[in-house]
Amino acid sequence: MFARPAFRTGFPILALLALLSGAAKAEDTITRTWFTDWDTVKYSEPFDHLDYVNPDAPKGGGIVLGTVGTFDSMNPFSTLSGTPAALSSTPYERLMDGTADEFTGAQYCLLCETLEYPESQEWVIFHLRKDVRFSDGSPMTAEDVVFTHNKFINEATPSWRAGVSAMIAHVEALDPYTVKFTFQPDIPRKGLIGQAGSTLVMQKAWFEDNDAKLDEKRFDVSPGTGAYMLDSYDAGQWVKYKRNPDYWGAKHPLKVGRENFDTIKVIYFGDTIAAFEAFKSGEITFRQETSSLNWATAYDFPALKKGWVIKAALHDGSLPGAAGFLFNLRRDKFQDRNVRLALGLMYNFTWTNDTLQYGLFKQRESFWETPQLKATGLPEGKELAYLEEVRDLVPPEIFTEEAFVPHTSGERSLDRKNLRKALALLEKAGYTPDSDGKLRNAKGETLDVEFLHYNPAWDRIINPYIENLVALGVNASYNRVDANQYQARTQSFDYDMIYSGYTNGFEEGSSFDQKYGSDNVNDVFNPAGLSDPAIDHLGKRVLEVESYDDMAALVRAADRIMRYDYFIVPAHMNDKHWVAYYNMYEHPSEDKMPPLDLGYLDFWWVNADKERALKAAGALK
Repeated sequence: MFARPAFRTGFPILALLALLSGAAKAEDTITRTWFTDWDTVKYSEPFDHLDYVNPDAPKGGGIVLGTVGTFDSMNPFSTLSGTPAALSSTPYERLMDGTADEFTGAQYCLLCETLEYPESQEWVIFHLRKDVRFSDGSPMTAEDVVFTHNKFINEATPSWRAGVSAMIAHVEALDPYTVKFTFQPDIPRKGLIGQAGSTLVMQKAWFEDNDAKLDEKRFDVSPGTGAYMLDSYDAGQWVKYKRNPDYWGAKHPLKVGRENFDTIKVIYFGDTIAAFEAFKSGEITFRQETSSLNWATAYDFPALKKGWVIKAALHDGSLPGAAGFLFNLRRDKFQDRNVRLALGLMYNFTWTNDTLQYGLFKQRESFWETPQLKATGLPEGKELAYLEEVRDLVPPEIFTEEAFVPHTSGERSLDRKNLRKALALLEKAGYTPDSDGKLRNAKGETLDVEFLHYNPAWDRIINPYIENLVALGVNASYNRVDANQYQARTQSFDYDMIYSGYTNGFEEGSSFDQKYGSDNVNDVFNPAGLSDPAIDHLGKRVLEVESYDDMAALVRAADRIMRYDYFIVPAHMNDKHWVAYYNMYEHPSEDKMPPLDLGYLDFWWVNADKERALKAAGALK
């Protein structure tokens, strides 16, 4: 059994004595095995396993994945000094863990038995489990938690350090299995305990013995408490992880029916074509497809026809990324909204989806494409009340016009009606066509726009957009670079437009400001460089709300403003997971599959009989 009902402990006699002696009255404390900012979770009562797993799933077998690129480090935190291997953070666990069937950010004790905090949420104490072991067999203690927190504060990326330091004042070990996080005074309490609960734990002794830095390129791996640990690798070619046979958490209610594979291997390829060929030949055993072209046309190879491979579109209930063709607002030429609107009008979603993407997608409208968080129609109710707080900071259209939705286009790639609208908008922005057909401003400067990408599969999507922009008179170009160059340029914000976006959640809190706040305009989590005082205000207010309904209303207000700001040309979204896999993997029935995670590395398993049959048929390498 796991969770116990919440209970509160108070000490009225001691508190009275303290008060009589002139000391402040002690607060009652809340002790739970779970936490959420909204005070309700699905698994508040004792449970044996999560609803969506198969508790009897067998352990064994392996899964082989393919990816494109390379790696030169096994340190998952070395993003600025190297390229870490895929899944290199897998060996590490956090104090608390979430589930894939809850939308409100619930967290449950994993490395802790309980957490304790006052109603003021000025601090939180985690009472750690005494049975947690690192992969080398040594126990995890409060000193490891304190060490890891301080290590990140001193050596993580500047944005992470600044963000967490603004929330957590200090962390201390009260005894070997009790650790206390004290939060900064005079800041909103929302998200603080969740941030503490998400603390990852690494082994203090290993880092001290090896004088290891957090952000350095290295292949030596510190022991973790997770179910998987590094097995072997060939630098830049492949990496393999194995399940720890002595994993401490195998019977933990959060872990029953999960982490079922004995091995997970990731093979690197030079391009997507080579990776797909490896899947067709049985070298790769599981593939999550991202190309609509491949999904519609390429799955006709012998292994599929023989029934060796399963092709399936499984429901995806997660929040789609707020992605599209993103403007770098750090560039002066994109400061005028008319310019952004004009360039966006030349992207023909209808033609692109029908002609190039086989009609498989929908067009995204909202930054939070889910009914409870998406702005619709005219603002009303709580959303309107929050918008009134920023009335002086936003255009009047926010209140008088319905929430902005993407333009519609005709069936031909170049929509002449939208072309005329775009020319009119650019004229307002000071650009007019010259004798050579190029748009120029009063200084005679052309409107230069470079699209940056790394994946050749995107050529067919981006090139028609470029052609439409050139027809408009924009000096547009497409520069496809390799993955390492792309990473370097995007991390230094050296781009005009990229296909990118923001990862939002069903619950917004402290991360909202990191993504959209003006103080983080040069943070990689804010790729467009958005800086809007109205959004800054709402970002602070989202930390103060006390109900999910209030939070949702705030998000709808922000969504309405950001859609009006139009710093991303909305592109496609998909509510399906496109997967193909060799017919030896099984998963819970579709009515039990959780909405927020496909879970192929989490709660899928191998059917040993089917695996043997595939090997006997020569389907697998």
